[in-house]
Amino acid sequence: MESTRNAIRMFGYGIRLKSKSLILNSRATTASLAATRELLDKQLQDIRDAGTWKAERIITSAQGANINVKGQTTNILNFCANNYLGLSSHPEVIEAGKKALTSHGAGLSSVRFICGTQDIHKALEEKIAKFHGREEAILYASCFDANAGIFEVLLSPDDAALSDELNHASIIDGLRLCKAQKHRYKNSDMSNLESMLNDTQNLRQRLIISDGVFSMDGNVAKLNDICKLADKYNAMVFLDECHATGFFGATGRGTEEHFGLDGKVDIINSTLGKALGGAAGGYTVGPKQLIDLLRQRSRPYLFSNTLPPPVVACASKALDLIMSNKDLPQRVVTNTRRFRTRMVDAGFTISGDPEHPICPVMLGDARLASTFADQMLERGIYVIGFSFPVVPKGKARIRVQISASHSEKDIDRAVDAFIEIGRKLKVIS
Repeated sequence: MESTRNAIRMFGYGIRLKSKSLILNSRATTASLAATRELLDKQLQDIRDAGTWKAERIITSAQGANINVKGQTTNILNFCANNYLGLSSHPEVIEAGKKALTSHGAGLSSVRFICGTQDIHKALEEKIAKFHGREEAILYASCFDANAGIFEVLLSPDDAALSDELNHASIIDGLRLCKAQKHRYKNSDMSNLESMLNDTQNLRQRLIISDGVFSMDGNVAKLNDICKLADKYNAMVFLDECHATGFFGATGRGTEEHFGLDGKVDIINSTLGKALGGAAGGYTVGPKQLIDLLRQRSRPYLFSNTLPPPVVACASKALDLIMSNKDLPQRVVTNTRRFRTRMVDAGFTISGDPEHPICPVMLGDARLASTFADQMLERGIYVIGFSFPVVPKGKARIRVQISASHSEKDIDRAVDAFIEIGRKLKVIS
């Protein structure tokens, strides 16, 4: 009996010690969390003080040339979306999504190789491959995932990746995952690229990696020169076409078509989340052997849920509309020329390719860009100021994006607002 009582006393003592330990650990955790909060508050305040705080505006309507914005009483003209062809809210695209929701459900609750592949996924992959004139295509949840999933599979320590310094963040992150030698050449500097190709000739494979169009500046890669160097040094070419697919080039086939180089690029990654319906999704197109290997080894493909059926159907319908309406890309060009010509004539500095709908209005100062954008919204024009770390310090801008769905009246209204505010803020005289 005495031994039982002793055991009970010791058990109770152990509980008290454990409770005391939990209290002490809880206090320590609270103190640690408080210190972390303080550090985070300081970083957030530094962002505000620098004038680079990025507030999120709330849209209460479908995406389109005209949108409703919370807090604004009037209809707003949108010049800030990647909705280059205006298909995000196209009636046929929406109807296709509704039908797929009914016939194929909201989602697959699975990855592709388990039970996440439907007939519509295979049909869309075949359509994408045909659109680009390639052997095969593979779908991802986003182009960020496509870029995260390819380099680790394709490149080994015996290979080299030669990447443009202004490539998208997803390419940079994807390259971090692979074990190849990594070289970064100066933006569109072909002499620098050739030097790196020359220095890596002893390696098994070299992959030249570039955005087709650099999204912050609207500059088009020197694809003709890149392909010539690739031929000269027996290298492959990879192109990220997110800001070209569907609307750039005579029929929307992208940077290759723009330069008349159809089929010269070895691997293309692009998105369904911009011109092709604007919902979500990305893909890789290229040789069948590469696509087959990605299905076996690409981690974002193997470990992420497959694209929801409505998203697949919307993108498929968007592709149908692009392939049957060859005037859509030309409308983008016409609208772009009108905007750029009027803005330059007014005295603004606009960077980028003259025919590409990304039209960065260069302002330099981050706070000025933010103030300018806020005053544009007050006049019914939705644009956003871009500043560090999205663009380099001292390179703040308002990135205007032109759509086929904008009318001439829309373009002129936006330019008139730019001129009015530009004079008020002493950007132009």
